[in-house]
Amino acid sequence: MKQRNEKAREGAEMDVRTLGIDLAKNLFQVHGVDGQGRTVVQRQLRRRQLMPFVAQLQPCLVAMEACGGAHHWAREIARRGHEVKLMSPRLVRPYVKSNKNDARDAEAICEAVGRPSMRFVAVKSQAQQDMLALHRVRSLLIRERTALMNQMRGLLAEYGIVVAQGATPLRRALALIMEDRENGTSELLRELLAEMSERLRLFEERLKRYDRRIAEFARADERAGRLMAVEGVGPLTATALIAAVGNARQFRSGRELSAWLGLVPRQYSSGGRSVLLGISKRGDRYLRTLLIHGARATLRFAARKRDPRSRWIGAVRERRGANIAAVALANKNARVLWALLARNEDYRVPAAA
Repeated sequence: MKQRNEKAREGAEMDVRTLGIDLAKNLFQVHGVDGQGRTVVQRQLRRRQLMPFVAQLQPCLVAMEACGGAHHWAREIARRGHEVKLMSPRLVRPYVKSNKNDARDAEAICEAVGRPSMRFVAVKSQAQQDMLALHRVRSLLIRERTALMNQMRGLLAEYGIVVAQGATPLRRALALIMEDRENGTSELLRELLAEMSERLRLFEERLKRYDRRIAEFARADERAGRLMAVEGVGPLTATALIAAVGNARQFRSGRELSAWLGLVPRQYSSGGRSVLLGISKRGDRYLRTLLIHGARATLRFAARKRDPRSRWIGAVRERRGANIAAVALANKNARVLWALLARNEDYRVPAAA
């Protein structure tokens, strides 16, 4: 009897058409349904059991939330012949019934993937994740360098020495302080400043090495070369965007990419009355920051040019101010970058008036 029940369960599991997986570190919850939507699999698996379980299934649709480790599992499961789709956890949450637990999360994932209006996250390749890892490590190093410089300024301010903002004024001030022994600083403080200056030098050397690696990737990638033809887009922005969105074809238009980056206005409309607020600031904050900083750099030189793009930037700046003009240009650049990636086109430089 027991063997008959096990065979019946195995036969039901082989009939899975849609499988939802709630990812975790060690314990994974799976929920599978057949072609009629009936639950045929609902069980918990350990990490080492997940891939053997998936490999024994017939090719089916596998759904997961886009979270830590999701892209790795998506690539591994796709190699077993399954179709894999990733979804934002924010879009899956409304399908969780009653109280939250792993079993209901897996059930919600399995149900949400079948909705016709559901939006999916493109699976990243290992090369994309490598580039994103390089950007994340570089970003962390910049924050650590900034924290170190602020701590050095704070310590010096306690001794009555005020240093202007910026890395260059701090380096000059440190050199003068270490040379002048009559400025009232103690030997202990000099020792601490010397050690912190050495750490600062190491941070800057590593940053230069990361910047060289990113520039090499940008020169080697034909797509990055096309993106860098746009004013305000350099190696950092081009490589980060390619690593994050790939060919950008998961977005139907440039506006969808801008909305994903949080560069479009938030909307609060009702009863036929449209209300547009500030930008939503959703999505990837790092990419949004790079695009806006690149737009700020473009604003500095737009007044000297007479092409239609520069005149539009100047008009927005005069009407709304520099900050809004920078965000508007970042929004426009995001739409242009989508067209270059999704349509595989070259950037057409606007002609001067």
